Amino acid sequence: MSGTLVLVRHGQSDWNLKNLFTGWKNPELTELGVQEATAGGQALADTGIKFDIAFTSELKRAQDTCRIVLEKVGQPNLETIRDIALNERDYGDLSGLNKDDAREKWGEEQVHIWRRSYDVPPPGGESLRDTGARVWPYYLTEILPRVLKGQTVLVAAHGNSLRSLVMVLDRLSKEEILKLNLATGVPMVYKLNADSTVASKQVLGDMSGAH
Repeated sequence: MSGTLVLVRHGQSDWNLKNLFTGWKNPELTELGVQEATAGGQALADTGIKFDIAFTSELKRAQDTCRIVLEKVGQPNLETIRDIALNERDYGDLSGLNKDDAREKWGEEQVHIWRRSYDVPPPGGESLRDTGARVWPYYLTEILPRVLKGQTVLVAAHGNSLRSLVMVLDRLSKEEILKLNLATGVPMVYKLNADSTVASKQVLGDMSGAH
């Protein structure tokens, strides 16, 4: 067995609460979001885990979640690398719009296609496939080699950037990944084999609240 990879989706943001398409916009965590990140960090602390390095996106909600988790595990000064490759899916022209308003403007069926298809991007934005096209190479070159050296690595990012990783790790099809939602603030702990396949996966919390 090789190292350990921990994935955490950021806690609820202000725009999650307001039902807005967020993408690369930069809202703050809500009070609940802070509580979710704190609970996720505590769940990790309870396992006695210690990280060698952390990765997060260029967006504040993920950075704040990463910071809270590291504080809870007693590693507030751990080296943390921020990279745009881990950013949320860019929703383009939908960014900042209320999801109900978007349905009124473009129609429910079209908005559903943009949200839930694998390879159809919204105007000016990215599909899930596009998101994966930047997440996967970064994972393969920057994150995976550290895990294969036996390190324990934290990745605090976003629903769609993490879904891109989970798709590969859990060997999910395009249809399966579209049905997968990740709960905010709930850590997923992967132990990897030396050939980069998954030896075990543990979810430290309840995924039923995913959206």
